[in-house]
Order: sequence, then C-alpha cells, then structure tokens
Amino acid sequence: MFDETHRVTNQPPPFRDVNLFEVDPTLQEAVAAYDGGWGRDALSAYGALAGGELRRHGELANRFAPELVSYDPYGHRIDRVEFHPSYHALMSAAVAHGVHSLPWETDRTGAQAVRAALELLHNQADSGTDCPITMTFASVPALRAEPDLAAIWVPRILSRRYDASTQPAAHKSGLTIGMAMTEKQGGTDVRANSSRAQPANESRGPGEAFRLTGHKWFCSAPMSDAFLTLAYLDGGLTCFLMPRVLPDGERNAIRIERLKDKLGNRSNASAEIEFDGALAWRLGPPGRGVATILTMVVMTRFNCIVGSTALMRHAAMQVLHHIAHRSVGGAKLIDAPLMRNVAADLVLESEAALWLSMRIARSIERRDDEREALFARLATALGKYWICKRTPQHVNEAQECLGGLGYIEDHVMARLYREAPVNSIWEGSGNVQCVDLLRALARSPETVDAYFAEIDLARGEHRALDRARDALGAELRTGPSDPFAARRLAEQMALTLEASLLARHASGAIASEFVASRLEPTRLAYGTLTDARAVDALLSRFALP
Repeated sequence: MFDETHRVTNQPPPFRDVNLFEVDPTLQEAVAAYDGGWGRDALSAYGALAGGELRRHGELANRFAPELVSYDPYGHRIDRVEFHPSYHALMSAAVAHGVHSLPWETDRTGAQAVRAALELLHNQADSGTDCPITMTFASVPALRAEPDLAAIWVPRILSRRYDASTQPAAHKSGLTIGMAMTEKQGGTDVRANSSRAQPANESRGPGEAFRLTGHKWFCSAPMSDAFLTLAYLDGGLTCFLMPRVLPDGERNAIRIERLKDKLGNRSNASAEIEFDGALAWRLGPPGRGVATILTMVVMTRFNCIVGSTALMRHAAMQVLHHIAHRSVGGAKLIDAPLMRNVAADLVLESEAALWLSMRIARSIERRDDEREALFARLATALGKYWICKRTPQHVNEAQECLGGLGYIEDHVMARLYREAPVNSIWEGSGNVQCVDLLRALARSPETVDAYFAEIDLARGEHRALDRARDALGAELRTGPSDPFAARRLAEQMALTLEASLLARHASGAIASEFVASRLEPTRLAYGTLTDARAVDALLSRFALP
C-alpha cells in the first residue's frame, strides 16, 4: 500500500551529468565569433565537469559553509577558516583548467572569450569559489605595477596547481589573491577609509614595505595568500599587497574578527578583519591607490557580468528541462502557450546577456586599441548595471516556472536565487555603475563615438533599433548631465547595445523579438513575446537530453 503512495510520477528526471558546454550552442557560437574556437576541447572538458562532478561538489560546499577557527587547542590565535573538502575540489578544478589564468598565459586571440566561457561554466557548478578565482585572475594587471613584486608573485599565481597550505608564498606551488577594500564608515566610498600605513623598519622582501593599521568591513576569501588593500600614506590613498604569511613563515598581523553570514555565496568565506601593524608592500605610486586597484576592479566587474549571465543560462536550462517532462491537465507544460512564452522570454534574456558578456571580453582583450578601451570602460559599466540587476528577476521567474520545487533547498534553483543578488552589490552597486557611466561619457566624447560605432554595425537591421539608436544619439549630443536620470539612460543604452548584438549574431526572429519586446515599447515582464516563430527558436536553443 505504501509503495503505491510513494510511487513518483509526473516529475522530471534529475538534471545531472550534463555537459554544460555541449548543450549550449549559443555559448559555442559566441566563443567562436570572438576567435576562441581553439578552446573548444578545453571548454567541452570543463563543461562535462561543471555539469557532473563539480555540480555535486557545489551542493556540498554550500551546504557545509566555511567555519572560522580563531584559536588552536592550546590558546594560540590562528585565524584559520576551514572549508569542506568540496570547496577545495572546486578550487583545484578551476585552477587546473586555467579559469584564473588563461589570458595571462597566452597571446592567442580569443583567450579572454575562452576564459570567460570557462568561468561561465564554473559558475553553474558553484558561484562562491568563483570569487577567489576572479580576484586571483584580476590581480595580475595590478601586480604588474611593481615589477619586483610581480616577479615573485605572478608566476605562482599563474600556476595550474592549487595549493591550500599555509606557507610563505615562495614555498608554495600555487597562489590565490583576495581583496580587502571597504570599511564600515565608507563602503564603496573608499576615500572615507581610515586605515593608515607607516614605513616599516624592515622589508622581508622586495619593494617598499609598510605597517598597516585599520579595519576592513569586507575581506573576500580571507584564506588567500595575499590581499590587495587600500590605506592612507602621507601622499594619499595608496594600494598595498599584504601577504597572509610573511616570507620567514611568521603569520602576518591580520586578525579575522568574524565571517559574514551572507544571504548567498555561502561556499565562499567573506570576513571582517583588522590590521594590527600588518606588513605590506606598496603597489603602484603613493596616493594613486584607487587608480591602481581599478586595474583589478575592471576585471572583477566584468566577472560579475559573466557570473550573472551564468545564473541566467542555468536557470533557463532548468526551466526547459522541467517543462519538457512535467504535465498539467494531461498536456506537457512545454506545450502550454503561456508557459512557452515565459520560458522563451527567459532564454531570450540570457541570450542577450551572453552576447554582451562575450563582446566585453573581446574589448578587454583589445585594450591596446584606444576605441576598444573606451568601449570596454562604457560597456562594462552598462553590463554590470543591467545584467547583474536583471538576474534576480530572471531567476525568480524561473522559480515560478518550477512552482514549489523551485523554492526548496533540495533543488538547485533555490541556490541560484540566493546567488542572484550578489553581483549587483559586489564591486559597486547599480548607482555606482550609473555614476561611472556618466563620468566616462563626460570625460571623453570619444567614448560616445565608440559606443555608437558598435551599435551602427547593425544599422538597417531593425527600424525600432535604428530609432532607439537615434534617440540616444540626440540625447547624448547634449551631454548626460542629469544624475537623476542616470538609471533610465543606462538601461536604454544597455538594451540598445544588446539588441544590436543580437541583430548581428542571432537568428532574425530572435533578434526581432528582442527589439520588439525591449525597445519599442519596453515590456520588461517576462512572458510578453508576440512572435510564435521566435518562441519556437528560443525553446530549441539548448540541446538538452
């Protein structure tokens, strides 16, 4: 009798052992479009890992969150964060596959696109470990501001071996880098920081050494081998490299006061820390700390865009998998007209985010080209604002498609939803991105030219797109001087840019539907598409088993 009541019917099979690269033809097309076709084998291998073994590790690393151990059994302060073994398995896989290093290892065109695709795959298994991977990747340009320090640190950062041991950097086979920027009284306003640096009497390494005293409200990945941080010198706010373990093996004077109890991103530790005369080396010129750290922040903001895109892609996959197997009223959900509309719209949003992410990867790779550098600055602010802000709405709509199943912690959708807000907050919230957009437009008129040069590659493809482009052109000719309207401007610029990319790279029906639903008029509630051909094309974009 109980066997009958416990017999499960009308539920989708488990979504597991799926090669997340091979089932995503748009990702394959985007990587190839930006010259990354040579990375296909590596991406396929990592796609299999991310959709299989690493997916299980992601579940465990988030279920068993990091724990702070302040003292050893004998009363010695050790400030150690302990992780579940699955955290280390995720880190090892990412490092072994170059998610933290690929563009710095090779001059091959398309390396940034391949690396972005690797990161997108990794985020679908676990977003928390992407934080230390991201910061390690992004630290390299900043470290190169001091060649003597770079000579010691960069080769081990680029190592394909993950080494979680607590040792001096010179004794390790691989290094990871964290970041400690914000303080209680300032947050994003780092110029309000109160941490101070004084010249040290000893160096214990190359470069100019200092002792730092202060506190940091958020330190990401506190078990990293070193941190980029900001403190005041007489010359102003300055950037420093602060190792966790000093060259002689002594633990640096960094105290972990507590771990943050975060909404999501739980596999990754974030800490509140104190510097009590901690030894650090100056990185970049005195008083130029913000400019130095921004070489890192540009990369971490881009990775926020990729991480949010990954959540959209995976949420859309989960929806399509569910509705293909679930029946209501005797019919499959995927055949229900309104469900088809909503699911297709979710795929459409993720398609636009993916193409914009990959286009930004290309501009980062070509930063030696002045126009590409200007475009990168602008498009990163737009993508960070719009894609990261759109993701929580997207994942929530995906949850609705699954009903109660999408709201329980047994299902991956609940974790995707908890992860969804972090990228809109980390590395500058939406308002910060809008202010940065206005600053970029005001400082360099050529930035506007770089933006419209990209949009105009799709000139003539869609009349509504051309009208949106011309309306923006008229507005920007007078100068974007009103911060009150900055969000409206950022949204319109982002949507127009996404539409132009889809017009060039997606099928005609898909691009037309994006233009129709996002530009004229704007219909931002999901499930308001009008073209049945576009819906059919979007619902077949993933080659799910």
